[in-house]
Amino acid sequence: MKQLVAVMGRGLVAPNTALVTADDLGLTRGDGYYDAVRVVVSDGQARIDHLDRHLQRFARSSAALDLPVFDEAGWRALIAEAVAAWDVPGEAVLKLVRTRGSENSPNGPTELLTITPAADATKARQGVRAITLSRGTASDAFADTPWLLGGLKTLSHAVNSAARREAVRRGADDAIFVTTDGFLLEAPTAGVIIAADDQLWTTPTSGTGVLPSITVEVVMDAARTQGVGAHEALFRPADLPDTDGLWIASSIRGVMPVRELDGVELPFSEELTRHLARTAGF
Repeated sequence: MKQLVAVMGRGLVAPNTALVTADDLGLTRGDGYYDAVRVVVSDGQARIDHLDRHLQRFARSSAALDLPVFDEAGWRALIAEAVAAWDVPGEAVLKLVRTRGSENSPNGPTELLTITPAADATKARQGVRAITLSRGTASDAFADTPWLLGGLKTLSHAVNSAARREAVRRGADDAIFVTTDGFLLEAPTAGVIIAADDQLWTTPTSGTGVLPSITVEVVMDAARTQGVGAHEALFRPADLPDTDGLWIASSIRGVMPVRELDGVELPFSEELTRHLARTAGF
C-alpha cells in the first residue's frame, strides 16, 4: 500500500523514517490530537474536502489540550506539499497528527501528517447494521468537566476502536454510543443525523461530549440555507422507527444510512440518502 509521510519543518520524508522517540507523550499517554480529511484524486487533480473546517477543529483541540498555538500557515504549506505529491487515483485519508512531544526533551510538539488510500466505503454508503453500546456516561456528563476533553479528536482512541470491534463480534457493521440515561450520542468514528418532521436533527455537542462532526455540520448548514430546519436534540433508540431515517456521517466514509439498529429495521429513503450524500460532497 502506498503511503506518504510529511513532517513539520522537514517536509516529505521516506515512509519508513523514524519520527518519534520512545518517550513521546502521544505514544505513551495518548497526549495529543489528530484530524482526518478526505482527499480525492480524479483526472490527475486532487481535491481536499472541507479543509478550513478541519483546521478550525484542529485549532480548537490544540487550545483545549493546552498545546502551543499551532502554525496554521505552516500546516497549510505542508498539506499543499503533500497533496501535490499524492497521485493515487480515488479516495485517500489525509491524517494530521500533533502530540505534546518528548517527555524528557524540550523540543516542542511532534507534528506530522500521512496520506494513505481510503478503505472502500461503497457498501457502507448503501446501508449499515448497527448496535447501541453504552458509553457509561450521562447525557450531561461533560457539561462542567472540561478536563474530560469531551468533543475533542484526541489520540486516545482505544475505546472507539474497542466499540467497533464489539459491533463486529455481534454481527453488526458499526456501533452507536448511548448514554446511561438512554439517549443516542454518536458512532465511534461518525456523527449522527436524524430526519423527522421534515427537518434534520443531530445530537447536541454541549454537555454530551460528542465530537462536532465536520460532515454533520456541512449537511446541517446546507439544510438551513435551503430553508430546511436543522436542530440539535436528544433522541432515544425507541424514537427512531417513527422518524424518516437515521444516518451516521463520517468525513472519510461519507453519509451512511442505518438500516437496522439493535435488530430493529429503521425507515430508509434512497432519495434522501442520495441528497444528504451529495450535500456532504460524496
